[in-house]
Amino acid sequence: MPSYRSPGVFVEEIDSGARPIEAVGTSTAGFVGVAPIADAHLDEAFAINNWSQFEKEFVGDSKAGTPLANAVYGFFLNGGSRCYVVNTKGAISGRGKGLDQLAKIDEIAIIAAPGMTDAASYSALLDSAELLKDRVAILDAPATAADVDSLTRAAQVGAAPSAAAAGGSEGGGGRRAAAAAGGGLRARDSDGGYGAFYFPWLRVRDAVTDEIISVPPSGHLAGIYARTDTERGVHKAPANVTIRGALGVTQDVSRAEQDVLNPAGVNCIRFFTREGVRVWGARTLAPSASNWRYLNVRRLFNMVEESIAQNTRWVVFEPNDRPLWKSIQRDVGAFLTLLWRQGALQGASPHEAFFVKCDEETNPPEVIDAGQVVTLIGMAPVKPAEFVIFRIGQMTASS
Repeated sequence: MPSYRSPGVFVEEIDSGARPIEAVGTSTAGFVGVAPIADAHLDEAFAINNWSQFEKEFVGDSKAGTPLANAVYGFFLNGGSRCYVVNTKGAISGRGKGLDQLAKIDEIAIIAAPGMTDAASYSALLDSAELLKDRVAILDAPATAADVDSLTRAAQVGAAPSAAAAGGSEGGGGRRAAAAAGGGLRARDSDGGYGAFYFPWLRVRDAVTDEIISVPPSGHLAGIYARTDTERGVHKAPANVTIRGALGVTQDVSRAEQDVLNPAGVNCIRFFTREGVRVWGARTLAPSASNWRYLNVRRLFNMVEESIAQNTRWVVFEPNDRPLWKSIQRDVGAFLTLLWRQGALQGASPHEAFFVKCDEETNPPEVIDAGQVVTLIGMAPVKPAEFVIFRIGQMTASS
């Protein structure tokens, strides 16, 4: 407290107490692959803000496109605004080192290795996302699939029909990559829904040569994630959206085929006569009965968890008593109320949409003595209207 020794008027600034929690970004992507210029920024996570910058840094005078180049082009074409690119010597051999570089960047919320459809690559991407818990992995299905069963095996068993099951010796996968090849992507340490699997590939114009080619969809999908986040919010499922730049798909998927693929976690990309090429699935690789089966729910929780973690560091070493607990409840409650108003949480009122509990019950003496302050948070996220049902019957005309 300041000391006052003579009469007068004193003006002081005081802390208002409220510390608003700001939502972290969710639209920055990270890509791993081989660039047209093979030695450009090798094994370095290089920030890219537009396609022209990528052309300057990674394409130059090269006359050949790559899955990485087309993924970055598709990302910006579909609404992405910022990504990190790791150019590796080899797609598979450099995958692990590339993902390690992306793991160092907290800004990234989406990761992909365009065109890498072997089991070890799937496992490496999912491992990275699950370990950090602040990002999701977009997995490209094999370029072709003989039938529906082969696709469900690719999603569930992790053995792409076009390649032999990979082991854990190629880097970036290790023990769990080998386990994925034999036990499936879903036989993992977590069913938290940190990955989404898309089929089929897209027919587009090559970003470098302008020829019509087939490309993996992960880059275009990452751009759609970013576009949906900007236009609607991370709580909106990135589906039923037109894929910009897509001239067609490599394989048509019928409703009967999607009836089998959708429950298996395969998000289909379909061509509709009137609407064009659209994303027609919003599921993760978590089991159908899991709370994490919808992609927008997983990404919403990623955002909330990281936002709270980053904006409540002031709590560390504060006196662990009721004033602190009330402050935590106030700040987190205000943040979740804002999300509810934006339509991210269900309920007619904030009371129905979430709860924040930090009091004597969550912080008994033994917890305080251990140097901990415990807050319980519950949220009711909005879920997509995946199945729209109209029940129509006959009626008699009323007079």
